[in-house]
Amino acid sequence: MIMEKVCLVLGAGAGIGGSVGKKFAQEGYHAALARRSDEAGLNAMVSDIQAQGGSASGHLVNAVKPDAIENLIAEVEAIGPIEVVLFNLGAQIGNRSLEDTPLKTFELGWQMACNGLFRLAKVVIPLMVARGGGTLLVTSATAAVRGNEGQHSHAAAMGGRRMLCQSLNAEYARQGIHVAHILIDGAVDAPDTLGKMLGAENFAKLREARGMGNDGLLLPEKMAETYYHVSQQHRSAWTHELDLRAFSDLAWWNHAP
Repeated sequence: MIMEKVCLVLGAGAGIGGSVGKKFAQEGYHAALARRSDEAGLNAMVSDIQAQGGSASGHLVNAVKPDAIENLIAEVEAIGPIEVVLFNLGAQIGNRSLEDTPLKTFELGWQMACNGLFRLAKVVIPLMVARGGGTLLVTSATAAVRGNEGQHSHAAAMGGRRMLCQSLNAEYARQGIHVAHILIDGAVDAPDTLGKMLGAENFAKLREARGMGNDGLLLPEKMAETYYHVSQQHRSAWTHELDLRAFSDLAWWNHAP
């Protein structure tokens, strides 16, 4: 029995995660798509990939629960060896003052953004090392490199995520493990992330003003091309960190704090 090579997407929503999964399926991978909720949306994503001749499976996972990530890895490894993982779990709770950020909320951001990545790496990287290589792609955010007012939980969690990526690279690059920290420095045209934060009406207005033909919002299907390219790089020229933003946006280091 020939087992499929697998790309596991943890955080496979209708934006970045789903688009990356679809891209890898188009390139011959089995796309194992994992998300916390919306089983109907997950099934539709899997069906869409299969209708286009690709291979995919859907997995409902609440990543903050004990053993959830670990059990997911075992489930997906039964399909085939995981060659690429995208850790795409978000931890954005919106702008909140220190007083309006409960300890439980702060801890939840860390559980999703930082501890979840650690748990994933602890299980999947040894499997990759034993097979001689693998790629871990990690979606991040501007908050990983710049803390702003109201971003106590998000900035702390994403900053930790970035440092964890650097530490994993320092330990495992020589063993064939490519870890790429992909910093999303702008608004993504995604209905289930930005759309939910803004609300349907405001999201539609933003798309009309900046998105669609204006190309002022990051397009998930175009971002997926970059994720795939990074995963296929030769080790003599690995990218360990990169920024993605629309052409019309100022870079994070040019913004006023």
